[in-house]
Order: sequence, then C-alpha cells, then structure tokens
Amino acid sequence: MSADGALGRLLAIMARLRAPEGGCPWDREQSFETIAPYTIEEAYEVADAIASGSPERLRGELGDLLFQVVFHARLAEERGWFAFDDIAAAIADKLTQRHPHVFADARYATAADQTAAWEAMKAGEREAAGHRGALADVPVALPALTRAAKLGRRAARVGFDWPDVPATRAKVTEELAELDAAVQGGDAAREAEELGDLLFAIAQWARHLGLDPETALRAANGKFEARFRHMESQAGVAGPPLADLDAEAWDRLWVLAKAAGRST
Repeated sequence: MSADGALGRLLAIMARLRAPEGGCPWDREQSFETIAPYTIEEAYEVADAIASGSPERLRGELGDLLFQVVFHARLAEERGWFAFDDIAAAIADKLTQRHPHVFADARYATAADQTAAWEAMKAGEREAAGHRGALADVPVALPALTRAAKLGRRAARVGFDWPDVPATRAKVTEELAELDAAVQGGDAAREAEELGDLLFAIAQWARHLGLDPETALRAANGKFEARFRHMESQAGVAGPPLADLDAEAWDRLWVLAKAAGRST
C-alpha cells in the first residue's frame, strides 16, 4: 500500500471512530483537552523506542503518535477549523520557507549564518502571530528542565546569558549555597524557591556544556532503575529482601550493582 493509501485508510478509520452512528463511544467523548495528555505521552514513548534501538518498536510508537495528530485533525475538521491536509500543507510551506538554501537561491557562508537566518525567520513568524518578546510562546507544558534550557537559549539570543562555562558553574555554586542557607533557616517555602533556582542554574550549566539536561536526567533515571533492580534481584538470591537490610548491606549491594553495570 502506498503512503497516500495508508494515510487515507487511517483518516477513514478516524472518521468512522468519531461517527455519530456506529462510532466508538469513547472516541466520540474525547476533546482536544482530553486527548492532549495522550499526545504528550506518545511523544515520550517515541523517545523511549529510539533509546531502545528497536526498529519494530519505533515503527509502532510513531504510528501511535501519528494517530494523535489524526485525532486532533479530525476534531478540528468537525468544528470547521481545518483538516489533516491543511496541517500537512502548512508544515510543507513552513519547511520550504525556512530552507531557502535548499528550495530557493539563498546561500550561507557558514552553518552559524544558516542558524542565525533560521532563528530570524522563526522570530519573524512569532511576531507575525502576535507573540512578542524573546521568551514568547515557549510552551508551559514542556518538562521543566527542557523548558528551563529553552528559556535560557531564548534569553541568550538577545545577549542575556553567562559568558562561559566557568561563570555558569559559579552560579550553580551560588544557588547551592543559598539552598543550604534556606534549609538551615527552616523556611520550607524558601527552600522550594531556592531548589528551583538551583535546578534552573544546572539547566543553564548543561546548556553551556552542550548537553541536554532532560536527556541527561532521563539517562540517570534509567541507570538508577537498572541498579536498583539489580540490588533487588541480588538481595532475593542472597537472603532477606531489601526492606529488611541495614545501611551497610544496602551499600554493599549498591557497589555490586554499579560494578555489574560497568561490565555490561
């Protein structure tokens, strides 16, 4: 089946699911607001599939994510706003406009020049849409670390940034000291505020290091999960479960888990 044929079939299935007569009751009850969390979840599942290295899993998760787009398009079409074809046409137009060096006669001397032109075009699009200011339209629904890094990048484009990695690292130290002071003062509200400032500074430090803080934390989560599961399995083999062990036994199992992780 061709790509057009497969997509047409998917669009027809979506229309049938939403049909007033003979459709699916659950699908009929959904709205943009109720579907949005599933859309976000499916995007993360695509990321997980990429990390797994499984082409079959990636294919399936991309299909699930595509279905989310089709679902939103159907909801919009029912309201007379736009249809799936309009979505596809809009992104095709945007990509053509943003790549004049491919689809027109523009030439860039360096990759940096191309990036600057790209950002200028995006800024123009935001302004045309009524989004004014360097931080306009940074989605609130982004994961907090991702949004912190994006806010920092946006601010840096207009010159508001730390000059280099050491300066950003110093800010992390400063924020950590302020958190320590808040903890010593016993003010829970200030502790939360200072912790937020520390995490924001760490996100900017990661940005200056050329790292994505969200990706780094996801990897750390995965590493901790693998080590903890190793500890659970070893505790079950050796004797009492983890909950019945003392701190020394926990430390011993943790060291073994770290060693097992390095050897794989």
